[in-house]
Amino acid sequence: MRFQDAAPDARAIVYAGVQRDPLVARLAELLERATPPQSVLARAVMNGERADPDVWRTMVPACFPDERSEAILAAALEVADHGDQVRNQLRGAIVEAVTERLLRRRAASSGDVRRERRVLFDGVRSEIHPYDVTLETPGAAEAYDCKWGARGISADVLHQLDDARRHADDEEQGLVVGLVVFDTRLACDVRLDGTSAPHEGIRLITIERLGALAEGLAGAPP
Repeated sequence: MRFQDAAPDARAIVYAGVQRDPLVARLAELLERATPPQSVLARAVMNGERADPDVWRTMVPACFPDERSEAILAAALEVADHGDQVRNQLRGAIVEAVTERLLRRRAASSGDVRRERRVLFDGVRSEIHPYDVTLETPGAAEAYDCKWGARGISADVLHQLDDARRHADDEEQGLVVGLVVFDTRLACDVRLDGTSAPHEGIRLITIERLGALAEGLAGAPP
């Protein structure tokens, strides 16, 4: 088993520009140490349904008054202010950036956490899509796909994750495969209950316990 950079294509070039947006970095830093209610607040605001900050302060009183909550609210409203396409790109980039920051807190070195990487196995055709974030610790590697919402959990994604897990087992290599979904566990469970694709052994990190990534707890199989 080995890791390899994904070949750059037009999508990757465009998305790299989105990932460099200062707004992505600002929200990722705020959400890295956010409480679950603050993360839920950020998700709700970034959906773009209401632009009045006082409405959110009233709807989520558990988060206010609080300096971090105010900063999250302000940044999330900036995301929500964009059109649908840009907003979707920013939200996806934010989930990946938060995942990277959390994994770096327990990486042996900064070079162990990588973005847009393929996992290769001898005699096995490489996957179509690279993994969003990987932790490439020898003997205990992890590969994650990141999704804004539960609706992003598709059969293709689950099959790719399960295939990688099985191939790693065949080579007696340590590989955790998982999904980081910026949505509730309930929404993810409902989505998984509706699919016949394999998901046993795929770790699930949801909005309620993002901090588990930094603690070395990859979550329980769904």
